[in-house]
Amino acid sequence: MTEITAHHGLFRDTALHVDDTGGPGRPVVLIHGWPLSGEAFRHQVAALVEAGYRVVTYDRRGFGRSDKPLTGYTYDTLTEDLHTLLTQLDLEDATLVGFSMGGGEVARYFSQYGSERVRSAVFASAVPPFLVRLPGNPEGPLLESEAMKMTAQLTADADGFYEQFTTDFFSVDGALAVPEQERQDALVLCAQADKKAALACMAAFGHTDFREDLGEVTVPTLVLHGDSDAVVPFEGSGRRTRDAIVGSELHVVAGGPHGVNVSHSQEWNRVLIGFLDR
Repeated sequence: MTEITAHHGLFRDTALHVDDTGGPGRPVVLIHGWPLSGEAFRHQVAALVEAGYRVVTYDRRGFGRSDKPLTGYTYDTLTEDLHTLLTQLDLEDATLVGFSMGGGEVARYFSQYGSERVRSAVFASAVPPFLVRLPGNPEGPLLESEAMKMTAQLTADADGFYEQFTTDFFSVDGALAVPEQERQDALVLCAQADKKAALACMAAFGHTDFREDLGEVTVPTLVLHGDSDAVVPFEGSGRRTRDAIVGSELHVVAGGPHGVNVSHSQEWNRVLIGFLDR
């Protein structure tokens, strides 16, 4: 465990909690979904280390064990945090794996910082290219009315909201695809999220347009998505991301919910490691 200073503020620095397995292997940076933390990848870390990789996870600002500042929850700032992590740890030839909201940082990274430090990219159950449905984005899978409803529910009753959200996160056709303990573990991570950060990031991942960013992704890319994702539906996100990145690969997990890295962890890990090993 370590911390990096992601931002030097006038009154207070912003520190991010980082878990780095170290070692000589190529680095794989796992960027977690909303509103969880780096601990959400506990089913991946050991498998990646066994395969010979250096694994880095971190808690996004406002979540988990990282600092929770009042501001800084746009994708430009969140991606700056990611870039600071890569530079402070001096990571080269890295693979960026963005899960759900984390796919936004991966997309924005290439338009902001290029690919100098990056070997490849993975969009896993990820929100790009543009989640909310608007006149200029008719394929967006998230209705504006639903986005507003989610904001209102989280504002009024965070505990109740997270109960339903974690159920949807791991469910297929209304039934949990994981043991109940996995959902309870996710609830513990949700409870670590700062409410203002959760609300600001909800607005960011719903309303940020990554279509131009995806055009800047020129490294080998894998899109990994469950076909039964009820939170970030495949056709509106994963399929469109695959189509937007020239030469990208696609693996669809049959019967996979949004939290497919947990429900189908063996398949998910196998596909990811197969991609990394090339």
